[in-house]
Amino acid sequence: MERTKLKAWQTAGLFLCYQIGKNVFLPKQIKLVLQLSNRINLNKRGKPHNNLKRSNYMTDKRWWKIILPVIAIINVVFLIVVLSSSKPGDNPVPEKIEPHYTSVKIPEKFLFAGEEMPLNQFDVWEALDRELLSNAYFHSQTIRYIKLAPRYFQLIEPILKENGIPSDFKYLAVAESGLNPRAVSPASAVGMWQFLSSTAKEYGLEVNGEVDERYHIEKSTYAFCSYIRQSYNRYGSWTLAAAAYNGGMERVRQQINRQKTENYYNLLFVEETQRYVFRIAALKLILENPGQYNFDISDEEKYPVIKTRVVEISGPVADFADFAKENNTTYKRLKDFNPWLRDSKLTNKSGKKYAVKIPVES
Repeated sequence: MERTKLKAWQTAGLFLCYQIGKNVFLPKQIKLVLQLSNRINLNKRGKPHNNLKRSNYMTDKRWWKIILPVIAIINVVFLIVVLSSSKPGDNPVPEKIEPHYTSVKIPEKFLFAGEEMPLNQFDVWEALDRELLSNAYFHSQTIRYIKLAPRYFQLIEPILKENGIPSDFKYLAVAESGLNPRAVSPASAVGMWQFLSSTAKEYGLEVNGEVDERYHIEKSTYAFCSYIRQSYNRYGSWTLAAAAYNGGMERVRQQINRQKTENYYNLLFVEETQRYVFRIAALKLILENPGQYNFDISDEEKYPVIKTRVVEISGPVADFADFAKENNTTYKRLKDFNPWLRDSKLTNKSGKKYAVKIPVES
């Protein structure tokens, strides 16, 4: 039993010293431990071989009880000295940045297209809060809106002003398409203002296999202005006109007749239309003052306005790739700036005039 315990002590001691003093043992210590280990060679029954004397075995046992603890203590002390000698700045621990989320700030007063939103009503306040939270904390999407706004607002704003439409309606383009001229919805609504084919044709846009002016930013904006002006003339409210752009003029009229009120904020609509004006309002608040909602985007980080020149087409174009080369650009760039050109050619049998934008390379 004593010899078995000794073997266990020997093994445990070596393992402990190895774990504590890995790469710290002195060569002489290792040699001494190995020599003592080899001298105690037990047979399968736990008895020493006949060539070892009882006295030597007992002497080795006593040595083990002394040397193993000494070696362990030496290495522990050595490790403590090494660790304590390191300076605090040698291995700096990075500060852990805790996420800090807060509610969004809602102004005491808010106007959309000159019409006041009744924020004193709890359901109105909560509806705006919901849309502000959704957009203020959808960081990647909202940052992209902030970056895109200068590029497209400078095209939209003059047309709105020319047609007597409040400037706030430019935020409707953000809500509709995310300022993406190529946006296509599951319902096949297309372009910056998300016109359906039938509605686009009704408001004077050309839609066919070669030309689709729903993708034309300026022409589709003129069509949008016509729709909004017609809605406003019908309801006498810019807020209801915005809601009608989402829900349809006839559906809005049906709800007004059913619920016997013409106040958008007191009307019950399907969820999309119910949230629509509040989403536009939230986008206005964030894009007008990004810093207040913790968006720190410098002017240099926003996407630049690319200068273009106009080439007029009044006849057929056999191949737009050749047309692009003739005008010192690429087919890709030509399509980027004129997404309303839907084919690689233009038949144009009627001789209609089209203005094609060509980017001016800096």
